[in-house]
Amino acid sequence: MRIIPAIDIIDGKCVRLTKGDYNTKKVYNENPIEVAKEFEGLGIQYLHLVDLDGAKANHIVNYKVLEQITSKTTLKIDFGGGLKSDEDLHIAFNSGAKQITGGSVAVKNPKLFEKWLSKYGSTKIILGADCNNEKIAVNGWQDKSDIDLIPFIQSYENKGVKYVICTDIAKDGMLEGPSFDLYKRILNQSRDIKLIASGGISSLEDLNVLENLGCEAAIIGKAIYEGNIRLRDLETYS
Repeated sequence: MRIIPAIDIIDGKCVRLTKGDYNTKKVYNENPIEVAKEFEGLGIQYLHLVDLDGAKANHIVNYKVLEQITSKTTLKIDFGGGLKSDEDLHIAFNSGAKQITGGSVAVKNPKLFEKWLSKYGSTKIILGADCNNEKIAVNGWQDKSDIDLIPFIQSYENKGVKYVICTDIAKDGMLEGPSFDLYKRILNQSRDIKLIASGGISSLEDLNVLENLGCEAAIIGKAIYEGNIRLRDLETYS
């Protein structure tokens, strides 16, 4: 199972939120490039970079941070947050992203998301399926839709999506463990997807359970920044 640390960006700084609430913002480092270099130095190969300003603004904002990290490290970055147009996608890939994550766009503009999937392929376009009470959330998690999570994933699986990041927003930033039962049901009902678990991971034991469930990767955020999981303890996964 791949381990993917997360860097969330607001105003060019590395931050974390709790349950996606922007009012809970906590700044962990003024310089995300320093954080990315630390990850790289400890053998990490992948990074999940989220433009929280972009998610709120509905267009890419912090692409310069993406550019700096990709030019100064060898990390393979998947980038999300505010990607709503062909121009946003063009900027993200030109700035060095290896993959992009589309969440709100897959809900609000499915034809555009499907076009990206067709043009760039299923290895470059990740479906963001973030939920609250198993209903898809959009616009930086600020709005909840009436769309049920598992049918949503299945509909895009039928259209060729391979990679899915699923965050249970109620778990995010709480350090109380991820939604194991939810991931188990997703994997049982969508057998061809590569599921990337996100939200609530707080220990190495959580990672072992996710790996045994069949998750392809796990995104870790606050557990690293708060010291619950030490990067050197993740070497067995690299």
